[in-house]
Amino acid sequence: MRIVKGGASLVLALFISSILTASSSPLARPYAGVQQGGAAGGNSTNGAKLITTVEGITEYRLPNGLRVLLFPDQSKQTVTVNITYLVGSRHENYGETGMAHLLEHLMFKGSTNHANIYQELTAHGGQTNATTTSDRTNYYQTFPAGDANLEWALKLEADRMVNSFIARKDLDSEMTVVRNEYESGENSPGVVLRKRVLGAAFDWHNYSRDTIGARSDIENVSIDRLQAFYRNYYQPDNAVLLIIGRFDPQKTLPLIATSFGAIPRPGRVLQPIYTVEPVQDGERLVTLRRTGDTQIVMAGYHIPAGSHPDSAALAVLLQVLGSVPAGRLHQALVETKKAAGVGGYNLQRRDPGMTFLLAELRRGDSIEAARASLLQAIEEVATKPPVPDEVERARTLLLKSLELTMASSEGLGLLMSDWIAMGDWRLFFIHRDQIEKVTPADVQRVAAAYLKPNNRTVGLFVPTDKPDRAEIPPAIDVDALTKNYRGKLAVSEGEAFDPSPVNVEARVTRTDLPGGLKLALLPRKTRGNTVVAVLTLHFGDEQSLANRAVAGAIVPPMLVRGTARHTRQQIQDEFAKLGAQVFVSGDATAATISIQTVRENLAAVLTLAAEILREPSFPFGEFDQLKQGLLAGLEAQRSEPQTIAARAYIRHLNPYPASDVRYNATLEEGLARVKALTVEEVRKFHADFYGASNVEFAAVGDFASREIEKLTGDLFGSWKSPRPFSRLVSRYLDIPPISESFETPDKANAIFIAALRLNLGEDDADYPAMVLGNYLLGGGFLNSRLVTRIRQKEGLSYSVGSSLSANALDRNGEFSVSAIYAPQNAAKVEAAVKEEITRALKDGFTAEEVAAAKSGLLQAQQTNRSQDGALAGKLASYRFLKRTFAWDAFFEQKIAALTPDQIVAAMRRHLDPARLTVIKAGAFAKADKSRP
Repeated sequence: MRIVKGGASLVLALFISSILTASSSPLARPYAGVQQGGAAGGNSTNGAKLITTVEGITEYRLPNGLRVLLFPDQSKQTVTVNITYLVGSRHENYGETGMAHLLEHLMFKGSTNHANIYQELTAHGGQTNATTTSDRTNYYQTFPAGDANLEWALKLEADRMVNSFIARKDLDSEMTVVRNEYESGENSPGVVLRKRVLGAAFDWHNYSRDTIGARSDIENVSIDRLQAFYRNYYQPDNAVLLIIGRFDPQKTLPLIATSFGAIPRPGRVLQPIYTVEPVQDGERLVTLRRTGDTQIVMAGYHIPAGSHPDSAALAVLLQVLGSVPAGRLHQALVETKKAAGVGGYNLQRRDPGMTFLLAELRRGDSIEAARASLLQAIEEVATKPPVPDEVERARTLLLKSLELTMASSEGLGLLMSDWIAMGDWRLFFIHRDQIEKVTPADVQRVAAAYLKPNNRTVGLFVPTDKPDRAEIPPAIDVDALTKNYRGKLAVSEGEAFDPSPVNVEARVTRTDLPGGLKLALLPRKTRGNTVVAVLTLHFGDEQSLANRAVAGAIVPPMLVRGTARHTRQQIQDEFAKLGAQVFVSGDATAATISIQTVRENLAAVLTLAAEILREPSFPFGEFDQLKQGLLAGLEAQRSEPQTIAARAYIRHLNPYPASDVRYNATLEEGLARVKALTVEEVRKFHADFYGASNVEFAAVGDFASREIEKLTGDLFGSWKSPRPFSRLVSRYLDIPPISESFETPDKANAIFIAALRLNLGEDDADYPAMVLGNYLLGGGFLNSRLVTRIRQKEGLSYSVGSSLSANALDRNGEFSVSAIYAPQNAAKVEAAVKEEITRALKDGFTAEEVAAAKSGLLQAQQTNRSQDGALAGKLASYRFLKRTFAWDAFFEQKIAALTPDQIVAAMRRHLDPARLTVIKAGAFAKADKSRP
């Protein structure tokens, strides 16, 4: 699925597609399960038939029908095991909507040989998730590379395939969790609007139904139907196993045969889905009336299946329309101030799907004018074809994005699930090849074929004597398309890298350059010659930054919107040509520019980045667009429970005066401050504060250190900061607790936040114990005390957990707990949170709990250091803190040595349930009225 993001937050909100989930239960299988010790029959590598190899990915087929994809990448320190089942909401029958996603949750509830999957996942660290779409369900884990971890993951997935419990008791508790997840989506007008548009656009095909399902089906589906669904679709002949990262294929094939080879091919035959959506013969209108603060116009058009050759031209067309700032929608609506932001995405599926294009506008603006402009800009492409420059820009952006995906084994592996679901994993490469050949004529042709009034869903039904129907081609023969396809040469290999603190420290070189630039460089060979870099500027002090917080916060997003030598579009185009992803973030105290590119382009990317930082032009038109987008985003928060509660608790625990740069404004104050801000104030902030006298630069990847030292010195060495810098001291305050409740009418989901300030720093003796204690109480993968009680046992919340933070330089920290829930469960959630904290402080944790938490936390630390982007960020941060990775080694040694008694003793010194500030927001009045 290709997303084109515009200036408004809505476009991101509409893409919460499918959900991680978990569950435990006994279900008898009609055949023998996997034996967790050896393969049933023959040499473990026998029968793994080689099918094809494309660009480093090799496909095998087991006799039982399981497809296996191996993608070794020795430059990684992790392995990703991903299994994709070709089943999703498209396969659900009447009364079963949401069942594929509900089953995804229950698959975490345990199996014959893995009774506590949450505990095992937590103990192995790394990252794990599961997602469900209309066409497929996938489960994946990314963990530190190693034979033991890989064998464990394969055995886990094989056992889940055939021996998952899927029990009544787990459905009872997990149903309410999924229902809570459904309610969370119901809070967003944008998400609900997309459901309505899909429902109106499809007459018969199951793509009309959102993956989360109908609330009534979630609440009432029987365990018998879930078990039958599981037995039918969770089989080796309906699954694709992908292993990607650092592993030995020759050693791994026998492991796969051992884990999965004993599973017999099922005797049943999967029935094909033969429903074909009829041609739409008139435009359709959906009007959604709900509580909200911004307006949305959305237009959906039927398009061919993702495997169809037209998908490439449609991807380019989407960029031509939806990109920012050169896209036609941006110019037609945002430039003319008819909308605050625009965007779009293609819903690529196995069967014909849809393309969506949308605009978000402020409440007082004319929605009819925005609708008219949106539809005109979309549908006039058929008569006003894109010029070559538009197509070239779009194609370059798409291809560079695909190149970066190819260089990321994890990203490519996860993306493959969607292409597998569309018919074959090789479609990814074919789609890329087709994009390279797209012409302006192709873009105009598909626009004329599909973006027509009678094929859209947004407007009124208009009878007409001569309907102009869009004939959607059927899904093509994927086997014929992919037969004998070999792809292109694989990208360059990288080195095996040990992410231990000792090795990282041994590889890092640190240099202080004249002028104040502090470097931390870690060169290493990477897949595709990639390199990531982070540069952070610090400026100002408490006095000089007073009353300038808003102007300072606007500078970072304005830096990429034009310089003395380049427009916003030229900057974007140049970075795209260089294959670079560049992000600028920051506030009124610091700014950070993050870069990902390849070795041969690093110098050019850094040169342009320096121009962005040093020579921004702050064009008024761009400033006004950004300002309107910020106002729309703030106004959208008026009725949102999560933002209301978060703002309230942050303001209470951080009581700075209104003039202080750290002051947290009320919503109305924030709106007033943004409205009053002028572009001259933003320009003056940059002139007064920006310079390189207090800068950290870190890079990880394929580069030459001496070249980077010289280049950064040339680019930034003479750039002096206009004013002195003094970091803001973070002072601990003993804040008295409060309890407040905010009413948010017509919101199905409520939020609970409990928090308190801690007199704690990262160098305190209690810090390691507090970190591990928090991990046990509310961290880990769905295996903490809070999650086990509130989600797993009582089914009150889809998302619940705790967090702990501490300042690296000052004694000031924070502990917090948050949960989403149905408003009628407010009292139960609050009581459960306080009871679990009290129980942990009274009874502590078992030795088994502590051992598992240590393993998971330490492996998570290693996984984080194995990601080049995270490592570069840490290197830059450590230069500011004057730390080395000896701190990590010391911290991890302290974690490993902790005893249960030490953990609970530290928690008792710092946590007091009576001092928790509690903030709730939700539709509590309606919930009270509904109670008997």
